[in-house]
Amino acid sequence: MRFRHADGSLVHLAYCTNVHPAEDLEGVIAQLDGCSSLVRKQLGVPVLGVGLWLAHRLADRLANSSIALNRLRQALDRNGLEVVTLNGFPYAGFHDRVVGKKVYLPDWTEPERLRYTLDLIEVLAKLMPADAAYGSISTLPLAWRHPWSKEQDAAARTAFDRIQVRLAQVETNTARRIRVAVEPEPGCVLEMVPQATRWLTPYAGPARIGLCLDTCHLAVQFEDPAGTFATTAAAGVEIVKSQVSAALHVPDPKDAEAARLLAEFAEPKFLHQTREWGGPGVDNLDEIDQLSGNAAWRVHFHVPVHAVPRAPLTSTTDVLEDCLAHLVGGAHPLTQHLESETYTWSVLPDGPANQQELAEGIAAELAWLRDRITALGLEEVT
Repeated sequence: MRFRHADGSLVHLAYCTNVHPAEDLEGVIAQLDGCSSLVRKQLGVPVLGVGLWLAHRLADRLANSSIALNRLRQALDRNGLEVVTLNGFPYAGFHDRVVGKKVYLPDWTEPERLRYTLDLIEVLAKLMPADAAYGSISTLPLAWRHPWSKEQDAAARTAFDRIQVRLAQVETNTARRIRVAVEPEPGCVLEMVPQATRWLTPYAGPARIGLCLDTCHLAVQFEDPAGTFATTAAAGVEIVKSQVSAALHVPDPKDAEAARLLAEFAEPKFLHQTREWGGPGVDNLDEIDQLSGNAAWRVHFHVPVHAVPRAPLTSTTDVLEDCLAHLVGGAHPLTQHLESETYTWSVLPDGPANQQELAEGIAAELAWLRDRITALGLEEVT
């Protein structure tokens, strides 16, 4: 979906395909012909944005085979889909029975992470539409926090310096501007926006490397949106992309009904970092007995933005709406790439039972976001 900002720039809204399990070309094409096509038809829009997740073997194949890339491009075209952004965070196995901390591997000290990202750059330069101002690739915030040394940090810096050189070469050779966006996440080396901003300061300016602001992650850390945007602006670090998502909020952890409902979200597949207002945090829901329960909790569980969890649980859509106002509601958009990233449909209590229900849920999220984007004064491009 596309929106025209008052300053004339295009703002793109996509949904992230890491909700789908396919890791090979045939599977990805099937998901585009299936669920993605259904979502576009449900919304009644001529063009639907998809934030593609391509596992590393498929990224390598697409970067090195024009035949494979053309097959993917044809699937996008026949379904009215466009790609301006890729999710380069999960490397592979994002739909394994247990993902947990494996999602942070390989990290940015390892050559596999660099090779994967370089492949994604090549693919996106060939897939993105000609009228997009730039393409974006979101990536992990260096690594999980333990262990992390000065030597590892230096290795990650060297890898990002190589990425910056390659991005400049691609722009010169293809006239396509690709940008890489580091995504702070609870529990990682760069888990809050100020930390990420400090690390990204060497790339400030007309940035090819910047920030991916996930509004779920920001809310889990109880970060203040206004302060967040002031921090990035002061440092000159650009928000390349934003994943507009919501976290689970527990107003009173000592409420018996809240505890009962929260237990339904304690599933083994994904990591659900939990933070307590004004206090400590834990790395997963099975550790919450270590928290006092004297103040509100927020849980890294991406919940559908359009559907309020059963009371007394709520979600952080208020934080999301506040962030949207900063991101695209001003005189100029702070980013042109918005991505809905509710990858947790398969593990939600009472989640969708089939592809049709999944497509309806994704479409409802995008419609909710569309309403709020247009309410900020942007015009939907049809």
